[in-house]
Amino acid sequence: MKAVVTGASSMIASALIRLLIAEGHEVYALCRPGSKKLGNIIKNERVHIVHSDISDITAVGQSIGCGCDAFFHFAWGGTSGAQRNDSRIQSENIRFTLDAVELAHSLGCEVFIGAGSQAEYGRVDGKIAPHTPCFPENAYGAAKLAAGHLSRIACAKHGIRHVWARILSVYGIGDNDFTITVSSLKKMLSGQVAQFTPAEQMWDFLYCDDAARAFHLMAKFGKDGAVYTLGSGQARPLKDYIKLMHAASGADSEVQIGALPYNDKQVMYLCADISALTADTGFVPQVSYEEGIKETVKWLKGSE
Repeated sequence: MKAVVTGASSMIASALIRLLIAEGHEVYALCRPGSKKLGNIIKNERVHIVHSDISDITAVGQSIGCGCDAFFHFAWGGTSGAQRNDSRIQSENIRFTLDAVELAHSLGCEVFIGAGSQAEYGRVDGKIAPHTPCFPENAYGAAKLAAGHLSRIACAKHGIRHVWARILSVYGIGDNDFTITVSSLKKMLSGQVAQFTPAEQMWDFLYCDDAARAFHLMAKFGKDGAVYTLGSGQARPLKDYIKLMHAASGADSEVQIGALPYNDKQVMYLCADISALTADTGFVPQVSYEEGIKETVKWLKGSE
């Protein structure tokens, strides 16, 4: 299989590339010029790095050629901070996703798998399933929702199988500094005081290698037009994860649970219903949080 992966230096994308190479596939990894996370991408003769800004993604077709099979779209601008609520930036991402579909078509891809988000749903009581009504509360979630719908229509026009994965909380090697996992572990490892809310919210965390396997399986077996919620399918109190992070860090740092208040839009329950994903693709998480967080700590220590 020949696969195209946009946003290739991001956590899930780089984990997917490692998996695809291990499976014997060839990968065209599209990265933003000057990406500081280029080192996340495995070095291999079957990995072809293509430097391209998301705003000019259709221009790389000639450098890749035709005869590709699967297109994985992870590239997305404005994923953190105030940019998540910048409607202009987020609306541009919708156009870039449609450009990605056109590129997939020109390359001859048979399937397009898009990376959506739990932000498409807004705050939900109970497990989040593909059919759960969507009421996004920020521009990021609204744009992801629109991109999923519009790219599905565009793929149908070209006869491309379309799969959209709404991702919950994924962590692991290559994660961003602003996530709760990396920011907390860095404080613990450096001996800083790590402060948290009461951390009673129930959360669903999935290790990046499991997320990568899910995307690979969606490319192989996902149903055309399907939306899948992606997580571990299990929730536990956030304070339990914090304690496991602290233990895995091996650091003698102070952890203060309950030192901070909840914000006014705190999500208190976040868990994926993965039954449809499992039924259609056979996906079952394989890496426990205890195992995954140890690997994450090893990566952070090695990158210091």
